[in-house]
Amino acid sequence: MAQHTPAYRDNGDNGDDGSTEGDLNAWKHRAPYRVHDDDLDFHVRYEGSCHCGKVKYQLSREKPLDAKYCHCHTCQKIHGAPFQWSAIFHKEDINFTHGHHDLGWYESSEKTCVHKLPCKVSCAYCRTPIMDEGRNMILLFPTLIDFKSEEDKKNFEPTCHMFYPRRVLDINDGKPKWSGISDSSELIADTPEEHKHKKRKEAEEKQKEDEKGGKT
Repeated sequence: MAQHTPAYRDNGDNGDDGSTEGDLNAWKHRAPYRVHDDDLDFHVRYEGSCHCGKVKYQLSREKPLDAKYCHCHTCQKIHGAPFQWSAIFHKEDINFTHGHHDLGWYESSEKTCVHKLPCKVSCAYCRTPIMDEGRNMILLFPTLIDFKSEEDKKNFEPTCHMFYPRRVLDINDGKPKWSGISDSSELIADTPEEHKHKKRKEAEEKQKEDEKGGKT
């Protein structure tokens, strides 16, 4: 993906004039930023927005691919909260209806405001975190969504906690607690025993496969 380097101004605008033409605006025609105005296959299921309302979007998928709580220090700092609640979607699942020219980027590893994947996307005016854009997926924040019912909200119920040792408060909700990235770290704290048993069984099966592969 081509990099887009916004020229930030003192008033919070990211310097984008709203144009969709030219090489510098090519990213606006690609997912997740491509507008689906004429796409009859895009069925709106949810709507979300930043705090000031300059950035608004729609979602077509009924349930995210997954939803998680993250307790890592980066999420705590950027969100100014004890932990982050995020939901994973395909890039084609979102449609920005307002705010192409009101988005700002932050690449946390190099600490630059460059549209370089993976990067964090926010409203350039009120600074509300909009999403984390990865190379293949996006992580949205359900607190920005205008849920019409409790049933809709339950579709975004987190399945686990990540980086739980870095928590600032205990959450005894019976959900799996991972020491790092989910499914690739250790299960700790009050993780239900059935999840720990499943993890041990998967590890044993993997070890057997590795040993079998080493003999062939």
